[in-house]
Amino acid sequence: MSSLTNTAAPSRRWLTLITVGLAQLMVVLDATVVNIALPSAQADLGFSDGDRQWVVTAYSLAFGALLLLGGRLSDLIGRKRTFVIGLIGFAAASALGGAAPDFGVLVAARALQGVFGALLAPTALAVLTTTFTIPKERARAFGVFGAIAGAGGAVGLLLGGFLTEQLDWRWNLYINVFIAVIAIIGVFLFVGNVDSDGPRPKLDVPGTLLVSGGLFGIVFGFANAETDGWDSPLAWGVLAAALVLLVAFVLWQRRAAHPLLPLAIVLDRNRAASYLSILIAGAGMFGIFLFVTYFLQASLGFSPMQTGFSFLPMVLMLVLAAQLSTNFLLPRLGAKVMVPIGMALGTVGMLLLTRLQLDSVYAVDVLPALMVLGLAMGSIMPASMQTATLGVDRHFAGVASAMVNTSQQVGGSIGTALLNTIAATATADYIASRLPADAETAASAAVAGYAAAYGWGAGFFAVGGVIAALLFRRRVRIADADGAVPSTTGADAEPIAAL
Repeated sequence: MSSLTNTAAPSRRWLTLITVGLAQLMVVLDATVVNIALPSAQADLGFSDGDRQWVVTAYSLAFGALLLLGGRLSDLIGRKRTFVIGLIGFAAASALGGAAPDFGVLVAARALQGVFGALLAPTALAVLTTTFTIPKERARAFGVFGAIAGAGGAVGLLLGGFLTEQLDWRWNLYINVFIAVIAIIGVFLFVGNVDSDGPRPKLDVPGTLLVSGGLFGIVFGFANAETDGWDSPLAWGVLAAALVLLVAFVLWQRRAAHPLLPLAIVLDRNRAASYLSILIAGAGMFGIFLFVTYFLQASLGFSPMQTGFSFLPMVLMLVLAAQLSTNFLLPRLGAKVMVPIGMALGTVGMLLLTRLQLDSVYAVDVLPALMVLGLAMGSIMPASMQTATLGVDRHFAGVASAMVNTSQQVGGSIGTALLNTIAATATADYIASRLPADAETAASAAVAGYAAAYGWGAGFFAVGGVIAALLFRRRVRIADADGAVPSTTGADAEPIAAL
Protein backbone atom coordinates (compact mmCIF):
# COMPACT_ATOMS: atom_id res chain seq x y z
CA MET A 1 0.00 0.00 0.00
CA SER A 2 1.28 3.47 -0.74
CA SER A 3 0.34 7.02 0.01
CA LEU A 4 1.75 10.45 -0.35
CA THR A 5 3.68 11.93 2.47
CA ASN A 6 2.22 15.10 3.88
CA THR A 7 5.21 16.44 5.75
CA ALA A 8 6.12 18.97 3.08
CA ALA A 9 6.64 22.61 3.93
CA PRO A 10 3.53 24.83 3.73
CA SER A 11 4.81 26.61 0.60
CA ARG A 12 5.29 23.28 -1.12
CA ARG A 13 1.80 22.17 -0.16
CA TRP A 14 0.29 25.24 -1.81
CA LEU A 15 2.31 24.61 -4.96
CA THR A 16 0.93 21.07 -4.86
CA LEU A 17 -2.55 22.61 -4.79
CA ILE A 18 -1.77 24.61 -7.95
CA THR A 19 -0.56 21.43 -9.65
CA VAL A 20 -3.61 19.32 -8.81
CA GLY A 21 -5.85 22.31 -9.54
CA LEU A 22 -4.49 22.48 -13.09
CA ALA A 23 -5.18 18.79 -13.59
CA GLN A 24 -8.71 19.10 -12.20
CA LEU A 25 -9.42 22.15 -14.37
CA MET A 26 -8.23 20.28 -17.46
CA VAL A 27 -10.52 17.33 -16.75
CA VAL A 28 -13.60 19.37 -15.83
CA LEU A 29 -13.42 21.97 -18.59
CA ASP A 30 -12.89 19.27 -21.21
CA ALA A 31 -16.47 18.15 -20.67
CA THR A 32 -17.71 21.52 -22.04
CA VAL A 33 -14.85 23.17 -23.94
CA VAL A 34 -15.50 20.97 -26.98
CA ASN A 35 -19.22 21.83 -27.10
CA ILE A 36 -18.70 25.29 -28.57
CA ALA A 37 -16.16 23.90 -31.05
CA LEU A 38 -18.49 21.16 -32.33
CA PRO A 39 -20.07 23.14 -35.21
CA SER A 40 -16.63 24.06 -36.56
CA ALA A 41 -15.33 20.50 -36.13
CA GLN A 42 -18.40 19.13 -37.87
CA ALA A 43 -17.92 21.47 -40.83
CA ASP A 44 -14.23 20.58 -41.05
CA LEU A 45 -14.51 16.79 -40.74
CA GLY A 46 -17.92 16.40 -42.37
CA PHE A 47 -19.73 14.19 -39.87
CA SER A 48 -23.52 14.15 -39.50
CA ASP A 49 -25.75 15.68 -36.84
CA GLY A 50 -26.55 12.18 -35.61
CA ASP A 51 -22.87 11.39 -35.13
CA ARG A 52 -22.09 14.70 -33.45
CA GLN A 53 -23.19 13.60 -29.97
CA TRP A 54 -20.49 10.90 -29.89
CA VAL A 55 -17.75 13.52 -29.65
CA VAL A 56 -19.18 14.38 -26.23
CA THR A 57 -20.57 10.98 -25.26
CA ALA A 58 -17.34 9.05 -25.94
CA TYR A 59 -15.58 11.12 -23.29
CA SER A 60 -18.33 10.84 -20.68
CA LEU A 61 -18.79 7.08 -21.19
CA ALA A 62 -15.13 6.23 -20.62
CA PHE A 63 -14.75 8.78 -17.84
CA GLY A 64 -17.84 7.76 -15.90
CA ALA A 65 -17.29 4.01 -16.26
CA LEU A 66 -13.67 3.98 -15.06
CA LEU A 67 -13.65 6.54 -12.24
CA LEU A 68 -13.76 4.06 -9.37
CA LEU A 69 -11.07 1.94 -11.00
CA GLY A 70 -8.91 5.02 -11.46
CA GLY A 71 -9.35 6.01 -7.84
CA ARG A 72 -8.46 2.55 -6.57
CA LEU A 73 -5.41 2.32 -8.83
CA SER A 74 -4.11 5.52 -7.29
CA ASP A 75 -4.38 3.84 -3.88
CA LEU A 76 -2.63 0.68 -5.08
CA ILE A 77 0.21 1.82 -7.32
CA GLY A 78 0.88 5.23 -5.79
CA ARG A 79 -0.72 8.61 -6.40
CA LYS A 80 2.32 10.34 -7.85
CA ARG A 81 2.85 7.55 -10.40
CA THR A 82 -0.85 7.45 -11.28
CA PHE A 83 -0.94 11.23 -11.59
CA VAL A 84 1.95 11.30 -14.05
CA ILE A 85 0.50 8.45 -16.13
CA GLY A 86 -2.84 10.23 -16.25
CA LEU A 87 -1.32 13.55 -17.30
CA ILE A 88 0.86 12.04 -20.04
CA GLY A 89 -2.02 9.93 -21.37
CA PHE A 90 -4.47 12.84 -21.32
CA ALA A 91 -1.99 15.08 -23.15
CA ALA A 92 -1.32 12.40 -25.79
CA ALA A 93 -5.03 11.77 -26.33
CA SER A 94 -5.66 15.51 -26.64
CA ALA A 95 -2.88 15.87 -29.22
CA LEU A 96 -4.37 12.95 -31.16
CA GLY A 97 -7.81 14.54 -31.13
CA GLY A 98 -6.47 17.92 -32.18
CA ALA A 99 -4.72 16.36 -35.17
CA ALA A 100 -7.64 14.05 -36.03
CA PRO A 101 -8.00 13.65 -39.80
CA ASP A 102 -11.52 12.19 -39.57
CA PHE A 103 -14.47 11.61 -37.27
CA GLY A 104 -13.39 8.13 -36.13
CA VAL A 105 -10.02 9.31 -34.85
CA LEU A 106 -11.63 12.25 -33.06
CA VAL A 107 -14.10 9.99 -31.22
CA ALA A 108 -11.35 7.51 -30.32
CA ALA A 109 -9.22 10.36 -28.95
CA ARG A 110 -12.12 11.64 -26.87
CA ALA A 111 -12.65 8.16 -25.42
CA LEU A 112 -8.94 7.98 -24.53
CA GLN A 113 -9.25 11.38 -22.85
CA GLY A 114 -12.03 9.90 -20.75
CA VAL A 115 -9.89 6.90 -19.79
CA PHE A 116 -6.98 9.00 -18.58
CA GLY A 117 -9.34 11.59 -17.07
CA ALA A 118 -10.71 8.77 -14.90
CA LEU A 119 -7.18 8.32 -13.57
CA LEU A 120 -6.54 12.03 -13.10
CA ALA A 121 -9.70 13.30 -11.42
CA PRO A 122 -9.81 11.03 -8.35
CA THR A 123 -6.03 11.06 -8.00
CA ALA A 124 -5.96 14.86 -7.92
CA LEU A 125 -8.53 14.96 -5.12
CA ALA A 126 -6.77 12.13 -3.25
CA VAL A 127 -3.46 14.03 -3.42
CA LEU A 128 -5.23 17.06 -1.98
CA THR A 129 -6.84 14.98 0.76
CA THR A 130 -3.57 13.41 1.91
CA THR A 131 -1.48 16.58 1.50
CA PHE A 132 -3.67 18.98 3.49
CA THR A 133 -4.39 17.45 6.88
CA ILE A 134 -4.28 20.61 9.03
CA PRO A 135 -7.95 21.70 9.25
CA LYS A 136 -7.42 25.41 8.49
CA GLU A 137 -5.21 24.69 5.48
CA ARG A 138 -7.52 21.91 4.37
CA ALA A 139 -10.47 24.29 4.35
CA ARG A 140 -8.65 26.82 2.19
CA ALA A 141 -7.37 24.16 -0.20
CA PHE A 142 -10.80 22.62 -0.66
CA GLY A 143 -12.25 26.06 -1.21
CA VAL A 144 -9.96 26.53 -4.19
CA PHE A 145 -10.41 22.97 -5.46
CA GLY A 146 -14.19 23.08 -5.07
CA ALA A 147 -14.33 26.38 -6.95
CA ILE A 148 -12.38 24.79 -9.81
CA ALA A 149 -14.71 21.79 -9.87
CA GLY A 150 -17.80 23.99 -9.88
CA ALA A 151 -16.53 26.63 -12.32
CA GLY A 152 -14.72 24.32 -14.74
CA GLY A 153 -17.72 23.96 -17.02
CA ALA A 154 -18.17 27.72 -17.34
CA VAL A 155 -14.45 28.21 -17.87
CA GLY A 156 -14.67 25.60 -20.62
CA LEU A 157 -17.36 27.63 -22.39
CA LEU A 158 -15.28 30.79 -22.08
CA LEU A 159 -12.09 29.14 -23.29
CA GLY A 160 -13.88 27.24 -26.04
CA GLY A 161 -15.40 30.41 -27.44
CA PHE A 162 -12.07 32.22 -27.45
CA LEU A 163 -10.08 29.40 -29.04
CA THR A 164 -12.71 28.63 -31.67
CA GLU A 165 -13.06 32.25 -32.77
CA GLN A 166 -9.45 33.36 -32.54
CA LEU A 167 -7.57 30.21 -33.54
CA ASP A 168 -9.22 26.96 -34.63
CA TRP A 169 -11.48 24.31 -33.13
CA ARG A 170 -8.49 21.96 -32.84
CA TRP A 171 -6.93 24.22 -30.21
CA ASN A 172 -9.72 23.26 -27.82
CA LEU A 173 -7.84 19.94 -27.64
CA TYR A 174 -4.26 21.12 -28.16
CA ILE A 175 -4.53 23.47 -25.15
CA ASN A 176 -4.57 20.43 -22.86
CA VAL A 177 -1.04 19.52 -23.94
CA PHE A 178 0.33 22.80 -22.58
CA ILE A 179 -1.66 22.52 -19.33
CA ALA A 180 -0.51 18.91 -18.87
CA VAL A 181 3.17 19.77 -19.40
CA ILE A 182 3.00 22.47 -16.71
CA ALA A 183 1.21 20.06 -14.36
CA ILE A 184 3.76 17.27 -14.98
CA ILE A 185 6.60 19.64 -14.08
CA GLY A 186 4.68 20.60 -10.95
CA VAL A 187 4.20 16.94 -9.98
CA PHE A 188 7.92 16.21 -10.09
CA LEU A 189 8.83 19.43 -8.27
CA PHE A 190 6.15 19.71 -5.61
CA VAL A 191 4.10 16.52 -5.10
CA GLY A 192 5.58 14.43 -2.29
CA ASN A 193 7.13 11.03 -2.68
CA VAL A 194 5.30 7.84 -1.82
CA ASP A 195 5.91 5.70 1.21
CA SER A 196 5.34 1.96 1.43
CA ASP A 197 3.76 1.11 4.77
CA GLY A 198 2.42 -2.39 4.34
CA PRO A 199 1.57 -5.17 1.92
CA ARG A 200 -0.22 -4.10 -1.22
CA PRO A 201 -3.68 -5.70 -1.57
CA LYS A 202 -4.89 -7.21 -4.82
CA LEU A 203 -7.15 -5.36 -7.20
CA ASP A 204 -10.78 -6.42 -6.91
CA VAL A 205 -11.21 -7.57 -10.54
CA PRO A 206 -14.83 -8.86 -10.26
CA GLY A 207 -15.86 -5.68 -8.45
CA THR A 208 -14.10 -3.55 -11.05
CA LEU A 209 -15.89 -5.29 -13.92
CA LEU A 210 -19.28 -5.06 -12.20
CA VAL A 211 -19.12 -1.38 -11.26
CA SER A 212 -17.46 -0.29 -14.52
CA GLY A 213 -20.16 -2.06 -16.49
CA GLY A 214 -22.87 -0.58 -14.27
CA LEU A 215 -21.58 2.99 -14.52
CA PHE A 216 -21.11 2.62 -18.28
CA GLY A 217 -24.71 1.46 -18.53
CA ILE A 218 -26.03 4.43 -16.57
CA VAL A 219 -24.18 7.00 -18.66
CA PHE A 220 -24.93 5.23 -21.96
CA GLY A 221 -28.57 4.60 -21.05
CA PHE A 222 -29.30 8.21 -20.20
CA ALA A 223 -27.32 9.46 -23.21
CA ASN A 224 -29.33 7.13 -25.45
CA ALA A 225 -32.60 8.27 -23.89
CA GLU A 226 -31.57 11.86 -24.61
CA THR A 227 -31.09 11.18 -28.33
CA ASP A 228 -33.61 8.39 -29.06
CA GLY A 229 -36.30 9.30 -26.56
CA TRP A 230 -37.56 7.70 -23.36
CA ASP A 231 -39.50 5.11 -25.32
CA SER A 232 -36.24 3.61 -26.62
CA PRO A 233 -36.02 -0.11 -25.71
CA LEU A 234 -32.23 0.12 -25.90
CA ALA A 235 -32.11 2.90 -23.31
CA TRP A 236 -34.35 1.06 -20.84
CA GLY A 237 -32.61 -2.26 -21.47
CA VAL A 238 -29.18 -0.80 -20.79
CA LEU A 239 -30.40 1.05 -17.67
CA ALA A 240 -31.99 -2.15 -16.32
CA ALA A 241 -28.77 -4.08 -16.94
CA ALA A 242 -26.80 -1.32 -15.23
CA LEU A 243 -29.02 -1.55 -12.16
CA VAL A 244 -28.51 -5.33 -11.99
CA LEU A 245 -24.72 -4.90 -12.26
CA LEU A 246 -24.62 -2.25 -9.54
CA VAL A 247 -26.72 -4.39 -7.17
CA ALA A 248 -24.39 -7.31 -7.86
CA PHE A 249 -21.43 -5.00 -7.17
CA VAL A 250 -22.80 -4.03 -3.75
CA LEU A 251 -23.43 -7.67 -2.85
CA TRP A 252 -19.91 -8.61 -3.97
CA GLN A 253 -18.33 -5.80 -1.95
CA ARG A 254 -19.83 -7.29 1.21
CA ARG A 255 -17.82 -10.48 0.79
CA ALA A 256 -14.73 -9.46 -1.25
CA ALA A 257 -11.40 -9.89 0.54
CA HIS A 258 -10.06 -6.67 -1.01
CA PRO A 259 -13.16 -4.66 -1.97
CA LEU A 260 -12.84 -1.99 -4.63
CA LEU A 261 -15.16 0.30 -2.63
CA PRO A 262 -15.45 -0.57 1.06
CA LEU A 263 -19.10 -0.03 1.86
CA ALA A 264 -18.22 1.86 5.05
CA ILE A 265 -17.21 4.77 2.82
CA VAL A 266 -20.68 5.31 1.39
CA LEU A 267 -22.65 4.16 4.45
CA ASP A 268 -21.32 7.00 6.57
CA ARG A 269 -24.14 9.56 6.76
CA ASN A 270 -22.01 12.59 6.04
CA ARG A 271 -20.29 11.05 3.07
CA ALA A 272 -23.57 9.69 1.67
CA ALA A 273 -25.11 13.16 2.03
CA SER A 274 -22.09 14.70 0.30
CA TYR A 275 -22.22 12.31 -2.64
CA LEU A 276 -25.97 12.85 -3.07
CA SER A 277 -25.54 16.63 -2.87
CA ILE A 278 -22.85 16.57 -5.55
CA LEU A 279 -25.00 14.33 -7.77
CA ILE A 280 -28.06 16.59 -7.47
CA ALA A 281 -26.06 19.79 -7.93
CA GLY A 282 -24.40 18.25 -11.00
CA ALA A 283 -27.79 17.41 -12.49
CA GLY A 284 -29.05 20.95 -11.92
CA MET A 285 -25.89 22.67 -13.15
CA PHE A 286 -26.03 21.02 -16.56
CA GLY A 287 -29.30 22.87 -17.12
CA ILE A 288 -27.47 26.13 -16.56
CA PHE A 289 -24.61 25.51 -18.97
CA LEU A 290 -26.65 23.77 -21.64
CA PHE A 291 -29.80 25.86 -21.89
CA VAL A 292 -28.38 29.26 -20.98
CA THR A 293 -25.78 28.70 -23.71
CA TYR A 294 -28.55 27.91 -26.20
CA PHE A 295 -30.58 30.91 -25.05
CA LEU A 296 -27.70 33.38 -25.30
CA GLN A 297 -26.61 32.23 -28.75
CA ALA A 298 -29.89 31.29 -30.44
CA SER A 299 -32.30 33.69 -28.75
CA LEU A 300 -30.16 36.75 -27.96
CA GLY A 301 -27.71 36.32 -30.84
CA PHE A 302 -24.49 36.18 -28.78
CA SER A 303 -21.29 34.95 -30.41
CA PRO A 304 -19.45 31.96 -28.89
CA MET A 305 -16.94 34.29 -27.20
CA GLN A 306 -19.67 36.59 -25.88
CA THR A 307 -21.44 33.53 -24.51
CA GLY A 308 -18.31 32.40 -22.73
CA PHE A 309 -17.74 35.81 -21.18
CA SER A 310 -21.38 35.92 -20.09
CA PHE A 311 -20.64 33.13 -17.62
CA LEU A 312 -17.64 34.95 -16.12
CA PRO A 313 -19.66 36.74 -13.36
CA MET A 314 -21.02 33.38 -12.26
CA VAL A 315 -17.49 32.02 -12.03
CA LEU A 316 -16.35 35.01 -9.96
CA MET A 317 -19.28 34.65 -7.56
CA LEU A 318 -18.59 30.93 -7.28
CA VAL A 319 -14.96 31.53 -6.36
CA LEU A 320 -15.96 34.21 -3.82
CA ALA A 321 -18.61 31.98 -2.25
CA ALA A 322 -16.22 29.02 -2.12
CA GLN A 323 -13.63 31.00 -0.21
CA LEU A 324 -16.14 32.53 2.20
CA SER A 325 -17.78 29.15 2.75
CA THR A 326 -14.69 27.06 3.44
CA ASN A 327 -12.69 29.65 5.38
CA PHE A 328 -15.38 31.29 7.50
CA LEU A 329 -18.85 29.75 7.29
CA LEU A 330 -18.30 26.01 6.97
CA PRO A 331 -15.97 25.74 10.01
CA ARG A 332 -18.63 27.47 12.12
CA LEU A 333 -21.88 26.15 10.67
CA GLY A 334 -20.98 22.80 9.13
CA ALA A 335 -22.23 21.16 5.95
CA LYS A 336 -25.67 20.57 7.49
CA VAL A 337 -26.29 24.32 7.22
CA MET A 338 -24.09 25.37 4.30
CA VAL A 339 -25.21 22.79 1.72
CA PRO A 340 -28.97 23.42 2.22
CA ILE A 341 -28.28 27.17 1.95
CA GLY A 342 -26.51 26.54 -1.34
CA MET A 343 -29.38 24.36 -2.56
CA ALA A 344 -31.87 27.10 -1.65
CA LEU A 345 -29.82 29.64 -3.62
CA GLY A 346 -29.74 27.21 -6.54
CA THR A 347 -33.52 26.95 -6.43
CA VAL A 348 -33.86 30.75 -6.49
CA GLY A 349 -31.39 31.11 -9.34
CA MET A 350 -33.17 28.53 -11.48
CA LEU A 351 -36.55 30.15 -10.82
CA LEU A 352 -35.12 33.49 -11.95
CA LEU A 353 -34.11 31.86 -15.23
CA THR A 354 -37.68 30.68 -15.86
CA ARG A 355 -38.62 34.37 -16.38
CA LEU A 356 -36.44 34.75 -19.50
CA GLN A 357 -38.15 35.83 -22.74
CA LEU A 358 -37.05 36.65 -26.28
CA ASP A 359 -36.82 40.34 -25.38
CA SER A 360 -34.86 39.75 -22.15
CA VAL A 361 -31.77 41.83 -21.49
CA TYR A 362 -28.64 40.07 -20.28
CA ALA A 363 -27.68 42.61 -17.59
CA VAL A 364 -31.20 42.78 -16.16
CA ASP A 365 -32.56 39.27 -16.59
CA VAL A 366 -29.71 36.80 -17.05
CA LEU A 367 -26.86 38.23 -14.98
CA PRO A 368 -28.63 38.24 -11.56
CA ALA A 369 -29.65 34.60 -11.99
CA LEU A 370 -26.12 33.54 -12.93
CA MET A 371 -24.64 35.38 -9.94
CA VAL A 372 -27.08 33.70 -7.55
CA LEU A 373 -26.25 30.32 -9.08
CA GLY A 374 -22.54 31.04 -8.67
CA LEU A 375 -23.13 31.66 -4.97
CA ALA A 376 -25.11 28.42 -4.82
CA MET A 377 -22.42 26.24 -6.34
CA GLY A 378 -19.73 27.93 -4.26
CA SER A 379 -21.66 26.94 -1.16
CA ILE A 380 -22.48 23.37 -2.23
CA MET A 381 -19.40 21.97 -3.96
CA PRO A 382 -16.48 22.80 -1.61
CA ALA A 383 -18.47 21.88 1.49
CA SER A 384 -19.63 18.59 -0.02
CA MET A 385 -16.20 17.67 -1.39
CA GLN A 386 -14.45 18.43 1.88
CA THR A 387 -16.98 16.47 3.92
CA ALA A 388 -16.94 13.54 1.48
CA THR A 389 -13.21 12.98 2.07
CA LEU A 390 -13.05 13.92 5.75
CA GLY A 391 -12.06 11.08 8.05
CA VAL A 392 -11.30 8.57 5.27
CA ASP A 393 -8.29 6.36 5.86
CA ARG A 394 -5.50 7.49 3.53
CA HIS A 395 -5.33 3.98 2.02
CA PHE A 396 -8.82 4.55 0.59
CA ALA A 397 -8.52 8.26 -0.22
CA GLY A 398 -8.36 7.52 -3.95
CA VAL A 399 -11.55 5.50 -4.20
CA ALA A 400 -13.40 7.87 -1.82
CA SER A 401 -12.32 10.75 -4.03
CA ALA A 402 -13.44 8.83 -7.11
CA MET A 403 -16.94 8.66 -5.63
CA VAL A 404 -17.02 12.47 -5.67
CA ASN A 405 -16.27 12.55 -9.39
CA THR A 406 -18.60 9.63 -10.06
CA SER A 407 -21.46 11.44 -8.34
CA GLN A 408 -20.86 14.58 -10.40
CA GLN A 409 -20.57 12.61 -13.66
CA VAL A 410 -23.67 10.48 -13.08
CA GLY A 411 -25.61 13.54 -11.95
CA GLY A 412 -24.61 15.39 -15.10
CA SER A 413 -25.64 12.48 -17.31
CA ILE A 414 -29.02 12.11 -15.61
CA GLY A 415 -29.60 15.87 -15.61
CA THR A 416 -28.71 16.28 -19.28
CA ALA A 417 -31.02 13.48 -20.40
CA LEU A 418 -33.96 14.46 -18.20
CA LEU A 419 -33.78 18.20 -18.79
CA ASN A 420 -33.29 17.80 -22.55
CA THR A 421 -36.35 15.56 -22.71
CA ILE A 422 -38.39 17.99 -20.63
CA ALA A 423 -37.31 20.94 -22.78
CA ALA A 424 -38.02 19.10 -26.04
CA THR A 425 -41.48 18.03 -24.84
CA ALA A 426 -42.38 21.55 -23.67
CA THR A 427 -41.18 23.00 -26.97
CA ALA A 428 -43.24 20.55 -29.00
CA ASP A 429 -46.35 21.19 -26.88
CA TYR A 430 -45.93 24.96 -27.31
CA ILE A 431 -45.75 24.66 -31.10
CA ALA A 432 -48.64 22.17 -31.26
CA SER A 433 -50.90 24.63 -29.46
CA ARG A 434 -50.06 27.48 -31.87
CA LEU A 435 -50.27 25.95 -35.35
CA PRO A 436 -49.45 26.99 -38.00
CA ALA A 437 -46.08 27.87 -36.49
CA ASP A 438 -43.85 30.58 -37.92
CA ALA A 439 -40.25 31.51 -37.08
CA GLU A 440 -41.27 33.68 -34.12
CA THR A 441 -43.42 30.90 -32.71
CA ALA A 442 -40.52 28.44 -33.01
CA ALA A 443 -38.19 30.87 -31.22
CA SER A 444 -40.71 31.41 -28.41
CA ALA A 445 -41.26 27.65 -28.18
CA ALA A 446 -37.55 27.11 -27.62
CA VAL A 447 -37.56 29.63 -24.77
CA ALA A 448 -40.62 27.92 -23.28
CA GLY A 449 -38.72 24.63 -23.41
CA TYR A 450 -35.74 26.18 -21.60
CA ALA A 451 -38.09 27.56 -18.94
CA ALA A 452 -39.54 24.11 -18.32
CA ALA A 453 -36.02 22.73 -17.87
CA TYR A 454 -35.12 25.54 -15.46
CA GLY A 455 -38.25 24.81 -13.44
CA TRP A 456 -37.30 21.17 -13.07
CA GLY A 457 -33.75 22.21 -12.27
CA ALA A 458 -35.15 24.32 -9.45
CA GLY A 459 -36.96 21.22 -8.25
CA PHE A 460 -33.67 19.27 -8.25
CA PHE A 461 -32.06 21.87 -6.02
CA ALA A 462 -35.10 22.04 -3.71
CA VAL A 463 -35.12 18.27 -3.22
CA GLY A 464 -31.36 18.37 -2.70
CA GLY A 465 -31.80 20.95 0.05
CA VAL A 466 -34.27 18.77 1.92
CA ILE A 467 -32.07 15.69 1.60
CA ALA A 468 -28.98 17.59 2.77
CA ALA A 469 -30.80 19.10 5.76
CA LEU A 470 -32.08 15.71 6.87
CA LEU A 471 -29.05 13.54 6.13
CA PHE A 472 -26.00 15.55 7.18
CA ARG A 473 -25.06 15.04 10.82
CA ARG A 474 -25.32 18.05 13.08
CA ARG A 475 -21.93 19.60 13.79
CA VAL A 476 -21.04 22.83 15.58
CA ARG A 477 -18.09 23.45 13.26
CA ILE A 478 -15.35 21.60 11.42
CA ALA A 479 -12.43 23.44 12.96
CA ASP A 480 -11.81 26.14 15.51
CA ALA A 481 -9.85 29.22 14.57
CA ASP A 482 -6.67 27.63 15.88
CA GLY A 483 -7.14 24.61 13.65
CA ALA A 484 -8.32 22.18 16.34
CA VAL A 485 -11.08 19.80 15.35
CA PRO A 486 -13.97 20.17 17.80
CA SER A 487 -16.34 17.46 18.87
CA THR A 488 -19.81 17.26 17.44
CA THR A 489 -22.84 18.18 19.46
CA GLY A 490 -26.52 17.54 19.23
CA ALA A 491 -28.79 14.56 19.47
CA ASP A 492 -27.74 13.08 16.18
CA ALA A 493 -24.06 13.89 16.39
CA GLU A 494 -21.66 11.04 15.67
CA PRO A 495 -17.90 10.97 15.27
CA ILE A 496 -16.54 10.65 11.75
CA ALA A 497 -14.50 7.49 12.10
CA ALA A 498 -11.64 6.64 9.84
CA LEU A 499 -12.06 3.41 7.98
